[in-house]
Amino acid sequence: MPVMQRLTQEMKQFESIFLSEITTTSARARVFTMEEELPFAGHPVLGAATVLHRSQTPEANASSWILKLTSGEVAVCTTKMSGFYLSEMNQGAAIFGAPIAPTELQPVLARLGLQSNDLTAGLSARVISTGLPYLIIPVRPEALGRAAISGTDLEVQLAALGAKFVLVLDVAGLEVRTWDNLGRVEDVATGSAAGPAAAYLFDLGLADPNLPLELAQGRFAHRPSKIRVRRDTVGGLLVRAEVWPVAHGFLDPNAMQVGG
Repeated sequence: MPVMQRLTQEMKQFESIFLSEITTTSARARVFTMEEELPFAGHPVLGAATVLHRSQTPEANASSWILKLTSGEVAVCTTKMSGFYLSEMNQGAAIFGAPIAPTELQPVLARLGLQSNDLTAGLSARVISTGLPYLIIPVRPEALGRAAISGTDLEVQLAALGAKFVLVLDVAGLEVRTWDNLGRVEDVATGSAAGPAAAYLFDLGLADPNLPLELAQGRFAHRPSKIRVRRDTVGGLLVRAEVWPVAHGFLDPNAMQVGG
């Protein structure tokens, strides 16, 4: 674990994923941010499955994988396209927390620079998880662009509500924003949040659960993206995105110095 954490800090990526016990159908996976290990993360899983397809079953047009994370096993299907891959993971059924009262939400709203009148009328914030618990906050379209994290205690405020991260959702525009808890980095495409956001919309009848749902993200970080989510017949949330390989390299563990 110290090596994986240090490598993640060195690469300065939002999340890094490390694979071991690799076969032609599965691998054990661990995900790290620069601060800590996460039990689950969406885009590292989609990307890792694509790497497995390229390295373990390069001749196959389609492959299936089981990634064994600390949160549990995640099934992923990958399909080779022209220059890229389609990768789709089954996050399973979402786990819903109870609606959160406006008074309980106030400390988090304050850290986001938002007020009660920025919330979407008639909708409640909820903590929803498909492996990583997000506080879903529905806001009016004009409030989405004003949201910004300040202070250093957001993680404490979220933990009191049973959440790990916050996700601000423009219900009308189907657009989301999420950050690390210090607000230093805004994520441009968050697979682990797409499942909970879609579950929120499906559960409230704000999106048709029989049709694929497309969520927008990354516009305010100048890297707009789209993530598609659909729900299967047993309630599992299937999150799909394109994966474009851009580089590869080799790491010599004998040359590494870990510590300090």
